[in-house]
Amino acid sequence: MIHKINLLEKANGGALSQYLEIGRLNNHTLNVVQVENRTLDFHCHENSDELFYVIEGTFELEFEDGLETLNQGDVLIVPKGVRHRPVCKTLVKCLLVELDGTLNESNTGGTYKKQLA
Repeated sequence: MIHKINLLEKANGGALSQYLEIGRLNNHTLNVVQVENRTLDFHCHENSDELFYVIEGTFELEFEDGLETLNQGDVLIVPKGVRHRPVCKTLVKCLLVELDGTLNESNTGGTYKKQLA
């Protein structure tokens, strides 16, 4: 059966910093997460680009050569192999899309658990 998904509703349903898998698109995983007062370590994904879509709020993605501020409705794609880290000072809710198996406990600060919401 095909069902619609409300991204904001799903993001609101998760605990802070807990990634919730909401679906799959071909061999990509779609996760929502809400984060506040959290900065991850610099990391890169060698085999997958990563898409960030800001559902609600504002945060920064830091790269080795600067910062990019993302606001509600913004999308940014980090190419594979590019070192980056999210800097979330206030509450932000995001959709993340990347190849299956890209997210893991080491590149999410230990909060990623694979499960379908």
